Amino acid sequence: MASADREGMTSKVCTVVEDSICCGVPAGVPWRVRHRRSIVRTVSAPDASDQSAEHLVSGQAGVSIDVLLADARKSLIRLEPTEAHRAAASGAILVDIRPLEQREREGTIPGALVIDRNVLEWRLDPRSDFADPSIDSQQQVLIICNEGYSSSLAAATLRLLGRDATDVIGGFQKWVRSGLPVVR
Repeated sequence: MASADREGMTSKVCTVVEDSICCGVPAGVPWRVRHRRSIVRTVSAPDASDQSAEHLVSGQAGVSIDVLLADARKSLIRLEPTEAHRAAASGAILVDIRPLEQREREGTIPGALVIDRNVLEWRLDPRSDFADPSIDSQQQVLIICNEGYSSSLAAATLRLLGRDATDVIGGFQKWVRSGLPVVR
């Protein structure tokens, strides 16, 4: 395993060689798991107690959700609900990813496009066969969830797909507390 020091943080790098991982897989891990092809992305931890972490998309090793969330938010310029409301009025698209049950119980945001979280990337990737044709590929996307956590992860993923995306701080709950429009 190689490591590099960037901006005062040590980051571990794991290499993929001939469809197998060569980075000190613990003894006793089944052969099929040790030799599974993995995608590796370095994730820097935000605190000194966890100086670095490896995030393998295959799930063989990972980081805590707190580290994953902090890493996702580094790529975002998050908006307060009032800022998101203004941005949507100026042409950005507000996408509500809350489950149906929450929308039925708590209300919806007028003008927001509802896209279920489990199909979000397919609907918003202009290269996808399942892309929503009503959404311009250059249009800014504002993701809103219930409290502003899953929306951060979703927006960061959309940025990896090349979208201009961010999320709403505090989600729908803060939107309501801010006195912004809701249909019940």
